[in-house]
Amino acid sequence: MKPYVLGIDIGGTNTVFGIVDARGNVIASSSIKTQKHTNFEDYLNELHTEAVRLFEANDAVDKIQGIGIGAPNANYYDGRIDNAVNLPWPSLPLAQLVSEKFGIPVAVTNDANAAALGEMTYGAARGLKDFIMITLGTGVGSGIVINGQVVYGHDGLAGELGHLIVKRNNGRLCGCGRTGCLETYCSATGVARTAREFLEARTEPSLLRNLEIEAITSKDVYDAAMNGDQLAKDIFNFTGTILGEAMADMTVFSSPEAFILFGGLSKSGDLLLRPLKEAMDRNMLAVFKGKPKVILSELKEADAAVLGASALGWEAK
Repeated sequence: MKPYVLGIDIGGTNTVFGIVDARGNVIASSSIKTQKHTNFEDYLNELHTEAVRLFEANDAVDKIQGIGIGAPNANYYDGRIDNAVNLPWPSLPLAQLVSEKFGIPVAVTNDANAAALGEMTYGAARGLKDFIMITLGTGVGSGIVINGQVVYGHDGLAGELGHLIVKRNNGRLCGCGRTGCLETYCSATGVARTAREFLEARTEPSLLRNLEIEAITSKDVYDAAMNGDQLAKDIFNFTGTILGEAMADMTVFSSPEAFILFGGLSKSGDLLLRPLKEAMDRNMLAVFKGKPKVILSELKEADAAVLGASALGWEAK
C-alpha cells in the first residue's frame, strides 16, 4: 500500500489541497473558496466532501497517513490559529477539528514555515541544515531552519522576519499595527507603495505614469523595468537594497548557509537580486562576508503551498 499525505494550504481567498506521495509528487489537487464560509463547520464540511472526492478518484481512500496544514498564524505546538486577520474565523483549534472530521492525525504550522519545510523536504534546501526561507508575496513571511529543525520558539510563533523594523523613523504603517516593518517595503504591495511614492516625488517621464496610480501593481513595475524604464528600475533598487540590508542583519542571528527566496517578487531576477546582493555584502559583518548563498526556490508556485503543508503531514501523529 502506497502511503500518502494530504497537504492543505489555507489562504485568505482560497484553500488549496492535494494528495502527495513520499517523493513529493502531487498526485492530485483541488481547491475551495475560504471566504465563502463565515461558519467554520460549513467550511470544514465542504473541505471534507471535496477531499474525499479526490481520494476516491485517485485510489487513495484509507491510504492517507497524515494531514499537514499551512495557515496564517497557525501554531505548531497547540494546533490553533489565533488572530488570523485574513481568515473568516480568526481563532479556533484547527488541528483538533480537522482531525476529528477526517479521523486522521493532523499537524499545522504557519504558511511560511510550511514553505520552509517544503523546500527542505522536496526543493532547493535538500541537504541544507541551516537556512532562512523568505516568502515575498502579498506580505513577507519567513521560516528559519537551524540544525535541520524549524524554529518555532517557546510559544510556536517564532520567525516573523517580515516584521523586523527596517525604518525606525517615519516608517510605513504595517497591517500588524506597527510602523517601518520589512513587509511594508519588500512585499508585492510594498513595491506598489514605493511606486506611488516615487511617482509623486519625482518628475521624470515613466511608463508607470500611463497607469491609474492607485491601481499600480508590482507586476506593472516589473514590466516597466524590463522595458528599460529608469524609475521602475530605481524602485527595484530601493526594494532590493532594503531586503539585502535586512538579510545581512538576519545573518548575524543564525549564520544561515543560504537564504531561499520564494514568491512572485523573487521571480524579478537581477532587477531585485543585484541590488539585494550588493547591499547584503556591503552591510555584512566581516566574519560572515561571502558566506550565505542566495537561492531561488525550486518549487512550482502552484504546488509549493500544498507540498510545504504535506511535508508536515508526515510528522502528524
